[in-house]
Parts: sequence; C-alpha cells; structure tokens
Amino acid sequence: MSMLKRLAVRFSTRWLVSSLGLWIAAALLGSSRLSVGHSLWAIIGAGFFVALVNMGIKPLLILLSFPAIIFSLGLFMLVINGLTILIAAWVYNPLYVKDLWVAIIAGIILGLVNYLVTRILEDIK
Repeated sequence: MSMLKRLAVRFSTRWLVSSLGLWIAAALLGSSRLSVGHSLWAIIGAGFFVALVNMGIKPLLILLSFPAIIFSLGLFMLVINGLTILIAAWVYNPLYVKDLWVAIIAGIILGLVNYLVTRILEDIK
C-alpha cells in the first residue's frame, strides 16, 4: 500500500473515531457542557476538525510542552488533549466546549473510545 493511501486510511479512521468519541462525550457530559450540533453532518464535521488538529497541531504541542510532560509523568498529555479539542471548537463553530476542564474530560473519553476501537480493529485483523 502506498504511503499516501496509508495516510488517507489512517486519517479516515481517526476522523470516524473522533466523530464517535465526540458523540459519546456529548451524550455523557450534556449539551450545556459539550455540544456537537443536532445533525449527523455536524458530528462528522466536528470529528474531522478534531482529527485534523490531532494530526497537524498536536505533535507541535507535544514537542513544545515536552518538559511539562516529563515533569508531570505524562499527565500533562490530558491538558494537551483538551487543548486540541478547544482548538477544534474554536475553528468549527457547531462544536461547543464550555471550558478547558470539559475539554479534558472529553479528551479522556475520546482516548478511551480510540483505544477500544483500535483493540477491536486489531482483533479483527
């Protein structure tokens, strides 16, 4: 498989998993804290921007905050995950996040959904 095709498959998978994770997070946290709109297209769009930020900006955030990650024994990654969701909400208006704490909790939920989907896909292979 070519490198471009692998990148497209990887991004598409992240996109769908991010959409699913945001939908679950919005259902668990309530629309007053996290909202992804009222249509399937709004959820898919929000997932697209979260996946885009995770693949494009998150590596730079990790690099710039590497000392804080080391000092906190990796717990600062929760803040970075929250920041990526806040950045996506800033770019994509239908995605509403009340504050950083809600974004951090949503990031934890997204991480759990990502882990579960990855495990299921690995078991299918």
